[in-house]
Amino acid sequence: MRGDNPRMSLYAQHIATLQSRAESALTRTGFDALLIASGVEKYGFLDDRPYLFQPNPHFKHWLPLTQHPYSWIAVRPGKKPLVVYHQPDDYWHVPPSAPSGEWVEHVELVIVSEPGDAVEHLKLPGRLAIIGEADAGLAGLAPNNPKALLDILHFARGCKTPYELEQMRAASHRAAPAHVAAHKAFLAGASEAEIHRAYLIASGHTDRDLPYGNIVALNEHCAVLHYQYQDAGRPAESRSFLIDAGASVNGYASDITRTWVARQDTEFAELLAAMEGAQLALVDEVRAGVDYREIHLSTHRRIAAILAGQGIVKMSAEAMVAEGVTSTFFPHGVGHLLGLQVHDVAGFISDDQGTPSPKPEGHPYLRLTRTLAPGMVVTIEPGLYFIPTLLKELRAKPQGAAVDWDKVNRLLPFGGIRIEDDVVCRAEGAAENLTRDAFSAQA
Repeated sequence: MRGDNPRMSLYAQHIATLQSRAESALTRTGFDALLIASGVEKYGFLDDRPYLFQPNPHFKHWLPLTQHPYSWIAVRPGKKPLVVYHQPDDYWHVPPSAPSGEWVEHVELVIVSEPGDAVEHLKLPGRLAIIGEADAGLAGLAPNNPKALLDILHFARGCKTPYELEQMRAASHRAAPAHVAAHKAFLAGASEAEIHRAYLIASGHTDRDLPYGNIVALNEHCAVLHYQYQDAGRPAESRSFLIDAGASVNGYASDITRTWVARQDTEFAELLAAMEGAQLALVDEVRAGVDYREIHLSTHRRIAAILAGQGIVKMSAEAMVAEGVTSTFFPHGVGHLLGLQVHDVAGFISDDQGTPSPKPEGHPYLRLTRTLAPGMVVTIEPGLYFIPTLLKELRAKPQGAAVDWDKVNRLLPFGGIRIEDDVVCRAEGAAENLTRDAFSAQA
């Protein structure tokens, strides 16, 4: 495979690797060239305001360009990638700047001022595989998104190149000081909205360019897995704080969650310490050749041990897992692939032919079922929550008799716990913990 020359830059190696992968996929699927649309701006219904632009992940896999609608890449065997770069003459908005950066020297570049002008450069001979949303097509160039080709590219994308890992390390280092700032704001009694603003300032992000909407939750809100609001009012008492927030560098994301408690002399603080130990132990299970589903099941066993050890549920750990009790307190999966997308693609296939890799029975929300391989970046995010609707269901079951409901009621005002690190699987030995490394750099 091309891209192994140590004298080449990381980006040069990366784009050579992508070229090699694409050429192999084209040959295997019977296509002659690959076209990738960056995407188009979309507008609200009956409105002239656009939604935030989200580039096609395949486009930003090749180029560190995230704010460039109406642009294209053409991949042709044996030739440099052709980039059709859309740069309108626009005085209503700031147009893309002139092409610059290392990527320019590795491509054949064409600049167009109108989206339709790209057509003459993209009508290549032979069968074309065209990746993009339906509305990104041009005259005679409608995206066909061939499944067989996408399975090949998506499966390979699970293992990151050295260039990609560098972007993800940088994304973790961008997020870590913002998490520290958010924690300080929480301890000062700030509202969810104020904490969010502290995070944005410290990360250098705005809401427009975050990799996903920040989850900023205080007290009972920590029990809402994807809590989507940010209260402007300060609570009468700040007991607990959960923040799930990342950062982005050149289109690559970090995804980090931390839970904090205002006072250490509480039952919730003891529970948080136990979850911290379990999370670090799960990170150590990230090794090449390990089935990620086993890490998820291990999470349930560890949470069962915590529930028993903290006196929340008086059952054996084995019985709690077998009878689904742990799913009341830990209803989601332990993590997912991470990269160009926060929930990166190809988490449920076992090979590049798209063979399904099923979820374990009784675990519908797990987002990754692959065997870990060197270069994969996964999140490890165990949680333990006190969710009223799920607790109500448990209380109505026979297993509910084993729960110390007085203790649960004391813990309800704290909401819940989630701790999430971004972890790189290595060829040998322990994983690289991007998140902990980034936090250590803040010390």
